[in-house]
Amino acid sequence: MSVALPFIAFLLVGAFAAYHRLRLAVWVAVTAVVLVACWLFGANPAATVVAALLLAAIALPLLLPFVRKPLVTTPLLKFFRKVLPPLSQTERIALETGSVGFEGELFTGDPDWNKLLSYPKPELTEEEQAFLDGPVEALCRMVDDWQINHVHADLPPELWQFIKDNKFFGMIIPKEYGGLGFSALAHHKVIQKLASISSVVSSTVGVPNSLGPGELLMHYGTQEQKDYYLPRLAAGQEVPCFGLTGPFAGSDATSIPDFGIVCKGEWNGANVLGLRLTFNKRYITLAPVASLIGLAFRMYDPDGLIGDKRDIGITLALLPHDTEGVEIGRRHFPLNSPFQNGPIRGKDVFIPLSQLIGGVEKAGLGWNMLNECLAVGRSITLPSTASGGVKSAAVVVGAYARIRKQFGLSIGRFEGVEEALARIGGKAYATSALSQATAAAVDRGDVPSVPSAIAKYHCTEMGREVASDFMDVVGGKGIILGPRNIGGRAWQASPIAITVEGANIMTRSLLIFGQGAILCHPWVMKEMKAAQNPDFAQAVEEFDENLFGHIGFAISNAVRSLWFGLTGAKIGAAPGDDYTRRYFRKLDRYSANLALMADVSMLLLGGKLKFKESLSGRLGDVLSHIYMTSAMLKRYHDDGAPQAEQPLLAWAFHDSVHKIEVALSAALRNFPIRPVGWLMWALVFPWGRRAVPPGDRLSHRVAALLMSPNEARDRLAQGVFLTPCANNPGGRIDSYLARAIAAEPVERKFQKALKTSDIEALDFASQLDEGVREGWITADERRQLEELREMTLDAITVDDFDPHELRSAGFYDLPQHRRQPREAA
Repeated sequence: MSVALPFIAFLLVGAFAAYHRLRLAVWVAVTAVVLVACWLFGANPAATVVAALLLAAIALPLLLPFVRKPLVTTPLLKFFRKVLPPLSQTERIALETGSVGFEGELFTGDPDWNKLLSYPKPELTEEEQAFLDGPVEALCRMVDDWQINHVHADLPPELWQFIKDNKFFGMIIPKEYGGLGFSALAHHKVIQKLASISSVVSSTVGVPNSLGPGELLMHYGTQEQKDYYLPRLAAGQEVPCFGLTGPFAGSDATSIPDFGIVCKGEWNGANVLGLRLTFNKRYITLAPVASLIGLAFRMYDPDGLIGDKRDIGITLALLPHDTEGVEIGRRHFPLNSPFQNGPIRGKDVFIPLSQLIGGVEKAGLGWNMLNECLAVGRSITLPSTASGGVKSAAVVVGAYARIRKQFGLSIGRFEGVEEALARIGGKAYATSALSQATAAAVDRGDVPSVPSAIAKYHCTEMGREVASDFMDVVGGKGIILGPRNIGGRAWQASPIAITVEGANIMTRSLLIFGQGAILCHPWVMKEMKAAQNPDFAQAVEEFDENLFGHIGFAISNAVRSLWFGLTGAKIGAAPGDDYTRRYFRKLDRYSANLALMADVSMLLLGGKLKFKESLSGRLGDVLSHIYMTSAMLKRYHDDGAPQAEQPLLAWAFHDSVHKIEVALSAALRNFPIRPVGWLMWALVFPWGRRAVPPGDRLSHRVAALLMSPNEARDRLAQGVFLTPCANNPGGRIDSYLARAIAAEPVERKFQKALKTSDIEALDFASQLDEGVREGWITADERRQLEELREMTLDAITVDDFDPHELRSAGFYDLPQHRRQPREAA
C-alpha cells in the first residue's frame, strides 16, 4: 500500500482539481503538498519520488510559457489550421449573426443554474394582457374554422378587416410608427391563443410579425423607409410577404439563382440608377394577397456603377406588388390548409436602389440580415403555434376522455388511453415551457440561433406526435370533418410546420449541434478565431491561452462524467427545492457528457464531423433535451413550485432524460472510431444506461390531471381559447367537464338500478320517467342526467352532408381546360 499510496494520491488530487476546475498552478501546489504528506506518513520513498518526477514532467513545461509555446502550442496551431473544417458562406454567416444565451452554459459541463433561475419571470404588461383579453378574444370568437377551411378557403372579409383594424400585423412595430410595440412574450401569447382555434388565422397573423419586411425594416431600413412603410404595415394598409425560397434553393438559401443587375431605368417618370430583377419564388405565405413584397436575390454590378465589386452578394429589396413585371402566381394548397400561400415571379423587373432594404450601404448583407431576423422569428411563430395546438388538445382530450364512455366506463380509465393522455399532457407541459423560454430569450436581447432551432424542431415534432395521439383517443370525432370536428385539421396540417422555416431533418442533423458546438462552446470559437489570425505571433499567443483552457475543460468533463456516472448524479450541490434538486444534478451529468462528447468528436473527426449527420443529430438531441428540461424547471420555479404540477413536470422530465440517454448511447455505439466509443462508454455509462421512460403510475397521475378540474390543468390551459361558443366545439367539451363529473354518481346509481330491474327496453326519456316513479332518482337528478346526455351528445356527435355540400364548386365552375395543372394546360 505504501508503494501505491503516492500514485493514488496523485490521481485523486488530480481528479478533485479537475472536477472543481482548479488552476494548473493550484493543482501542482496541492499535489506537491499531498506527496510530501505521503512521504512523511510512511509512503515508499522511491514511489513518492517517481510521483513527484511525474508531476514535474507534466507541470513544468505547461507552467513555463517559453517552453510550452514552441514545443506544444505552435505545432498544435499548425495542425489545427490544417484540420479546421471549411465553412460555407451559409454556415459562416449563421455563426457570426447568432448570440449565446443560457444555452452556452449547457456546453460547460457545469451550468450555472442560479443564473437561469435568476432571470426575471416572463410577464405581460397590462396593455398586452388587455389586448389578449380584448381583441384577441374577440377575434377567436369570430373564427369559424370550418367556414375558413371548407367554404371560403380563406379568411372571410370581416376577419381580414378586424385583423387590420386592430393592428395584429403591427405587434412588433414600435409605437412611434403606429404599431403596438409588444414584447416577444406578448407576440408568443397572441399566436398561441389564435393557434388554439385556427392555424390558418395564427399563420396569417404570425408571418407579418416574423421574418418579413416589418422586422427587416425595423432593424436595417433607412429612416425614410421606416417612416413610410412601418406605419402602413402597422395599420394593415400594406399586407407583406417575403420571397426567399425558390425551386432550386430551399435549405441552401445562399445558392439562390434569383439575381438583380445594377443599371439605369425608368421609375416614376425619371431615369434613375437601380436594379433589373429576375426571380422565381414559391411557398411564399401571404403572397397571393400581399401588397408589399420583400425579396432576396443575388446582386451584381457588372459595369461598376456603384463600386469596384462585381458580385455584391445576397441583397434584400422591397417591391410593391403592382410593380411592372411582377407576377403573383396562383395559390398553393398546403395539405388542405388554406392560409394564403403561393409563388411570385418576375423577369426584368426594374426598381430604384432606394428600394433596397437599408439602401446601398446594406447591399450584399442580406444573408446576415435574414439570419438575425430568422433567429428571432423562428423563436416565436412555429413554437407558439405548436404550443397553442398542443395545450388546447391536452385539456380538450382530457375532458372528452372523461365524458365519452364505452363499456360503462370513461374511456380515459382504460390504460391504453391513459398512456396516450399522459404523452399528450407531458408534451403539452414541455412545449409550453420551451416556447415561452425562447420568447423570453428574445426579450432579454438575445439573437437565439440555437434555441430557436431547438424550439422550432421539438415543438413542431411534439405537435405532430400529440396530433396523432389525440386522433387515436377521439376516434370518429376527429376523423369526420365538419363544424363539430376537433383535431382533424390539426392532424392534416401538422406536417406543414415540420417542413417550413428549415425542414426538421436538416434542423436536427445540421443546425442544432452544428451551430451549438461552435457558437456555444466556451473555447472552440475562440480557438477558431485565433487560428484564422493572419498575424502568426499573435495567433500563437491567443491560441495558447485558449488551447490550454480547452484542455483543462476537457479533462474536467471527463472526470465529471465518470463521477456522475458512478454516483448516479445523486451527490453534489444543486439549486432548486427538495423536489427539483435531483433534477438539476442529473442535468449537471448530461451537460458534462455533452461537453465531453462534443470535444472528442470535434478533436478526432475535425472537418468530417459536419458530414456525420447521424452523430450530429444525436448530440443535437442531447443538447435539445437539456435545454428543454431547463426550460421546464425554470417555468416550475417561476410559478412558485406548485405541487399540483409535479406529475406533469416529472413525466416530461423523465421522458427527456430517457431520450438523452438513448441519444448518447446511440452516438457512442455508432462512434466512427470504435475504440474511442468504447472508452467513452466507460466514462459516460460506467454502470450502463439507467434512465427509463415514465412509468405507468406516473402516466396514470398525468392522465387523471387532464380528466378532472384542478390547479395544474387550469395552469396548463392558460393562454388558449376555450370559450364555449358555437364555433368552438373543443371549448364546449371542456366546459362540460365539471358538470359531467358531478353527474357521474347519479349516473352510476341510475345504471345500477336499471340493470337490476325488469324494465323492458325503453328510450332514454322513458327510462328516466320510470326511474323517478320507482324512486331511483329525484326530479333534480333526472334533470342532471338529461343535461349529461345533452353534453355527451354534443361531445360525440359528428357532421354529415348532402353530396353537393362537399363538392368544390369553384373547381367545377371552371372551363374544362382550366381544371388541369398549369403545366399540362
